[in-house]
Amino acid sequence: MKSVPRLIRRFIGILLLSFLLLAALNITLLFLYTRSQLPNSYPWKTAEEVAGQLSQDENGYHLSEKMTRELEDFDVWAILIDNDTMQVAWQTNDLPESVPMSYSISDIAGLTRGYIDGYPTFTGEIENGLVVLGYPKDGFWKHMWPSWDYKLIADLPKTVLSILVINVTLVFLIYVVANSKLLRSVKPIVNGIQALPSEDAVYVPERGLLCELAASINKTSEILQHQKRQLCKKENARANWIAGVSHDIRTPLSMVMGYAGQLREDAGLNDAQRQKAAVIVKQSERMRNLINDLNLTSKLEYNMQPIRSRTINLVALVRQVVVDFLNLDVDGRHPIEWETSENLTACPVNADENLLKRAVGNLIQNCINHNGQGCTIHVGVTKDEDKCTVSVIDDGLGATDEQIKRLNNAPHYMDCDETTAEQRHGLGLLLVRQIAAAHGGTVTIGHGIRGGFSVTFTLPMADG
Repeated sequence: MKSVPRLIRRFIGILLLSFLLLAALNITLLFLYTRSQLPNSYPWKTAEEVAGQLSQDENGYHLSEKMTRELEDFDVWAILIDNDTMQVAWQTNDLPESVPMSYSISDIAGLTRGYIDGYPTFTGEIENGLVVLGYPKDGFWKHMWPSWDYKLIADLPKTVLSILVINVTLVFLIYVVANSKLLRSVKPIVNGIQALPSEDAVYVPERGLLCELAASINKTSEILQHQKRQLCKKENARANWIAGVSHDIRTPLSMVMGYAGQLREDAGLNDAQRQKAAVIVKQSERMRNLINDLNLTSKLEYNMQPIRSRTINLVALVRQVVVDFLNLDVDGRHPIEWETSENLTACPVNADENLLKRAVGNLIQNCINHNGQGCTIHVGVTKDEDKCTVSVIDDGLGATDEQIKRLNNAPHYMDCDETTAEQRHGLGLLLVRQIAAAHGGTVTIGHGIRGGFSVTFTLPMADG
């Protein structure tokens, strides 16, 4: 069950990413806001500018008009405390009446870090005095004790990291608790979706936040089970129909072959009539073989054909099939070349002997059927590590790329061409492929190296 943990990790990742983005956004906005406040509200800098622009002559102290207007615009008053007398030697016109006119050293220390009568004050120095600016009472808040414990400052990174971890942990726990109900609902939904491709019925309890989705999964499962039952009925009907037709055809076909055989041997008939009887016999035998192939491939497709496996020498088996076909090739139009290394005398496989003979025979017969004008058939057995391969290659007419592609991907033996007048490679090769699959092997169909048709039949070697 890997989907739910992955879903949880995704939720957590989105949550943490949201935290990081939110923190970055807040820091950026704070930076922009504080930066925008610096030019007009940095009081210490303003006090220094006032001290720098305050001049003295025989008539007293004077402040530039520009700085005076700036102080008036921000409702700021200013005084100058003389170093020698500790008295106010100069003041602006808007000085509140509650502001003292004489100061002691302790008063100066207090106003430097604090207030005068509730007015936040900031200082700037000149050669013979101290300039004091007083801002509106709601203009600034001053930190009266600007000192920190050294250990606190030294441990600040660790403290911040610890607080961050604690906050993230708490938020995560709150998130998990708040979404635990949703996560409990997700798990059966995911299990149900993963189980849909199986052949078993699926039922997901229809409760929780995702009850509608659970109901849809259950409905889908019911539809799939119904389709499965209908498909089984159709497949059983097809298999029974094939078995019934095969059985019903055998009896009349045997009679046709028997009577045609008698006519072929009847000396009272002329050569043309006996030749026609021979054609009937040959085509009847072909029909019988097709019926047998159709019946066998149907059984293999529905696993109704028992596989009687035992250890077989594949080289000897293929050689015996080749010898049988050589004995039947009376007119010599289909010679068979045995292309197997002399050093290869045995290649053991676990297989059903009769089925393997049927498969190799079908491959050779396929070359004969589709090359009536004659061709050379090359049969060989090779051994490669843990595999044995039988190759049957002819130098006849071969097949087109489209035909080979269709043969390699035919879904089942009921697939047919649009034209049935021409002979085609089909049912026999599909039967070979089914026999190979029943033994854990593979079949590859392609073009022959001599311009004809090529089929390779590969089986795993027997252990030991």
